[in-house]
Amino acid sequence: MGWIIAIIVGGVAGWLASIVMNRNASMGIFWNIVVGIIGALIGNALLAPLLGFGGSIQTFNLGSFVIAILGAIILLAIVNLIQRGRVR
Repeated sequence: MGWIIAIIVGGVAGWLASIVMNRNASMGIFWNIVVGIIGALIGNALLAPLLGFGGSIQTFNLGSFVIAILGAIILLAIVNLIQRGRVR
C-alpha cells in the first residue's frame, strides 16, 4: 500500500512542481510521477534534516508532502540548468 501512496503523492507533487517551474506543458503524467518521487527522495535526504522534518515517502503527512514538492522543484531547477543553461 505504501507504493501506491508514494505514486499518488509523487504525481501530485511533481505536477505542482511543474506548474511552479512553468514546465507543465512539456511534461506528461508519467514524468510528473517520476519527478515527484525522485523529488521526494531528494527532499527527504537533503531538505528534511535541515528543516527538522522526519518522515518517508511511504507515509503521507503534510510535512513530507511539502518536502516532496520542494525536492521536485529543486530537481526541475537542476534539469532546467542542464537543458537551457539557466533557471526559469
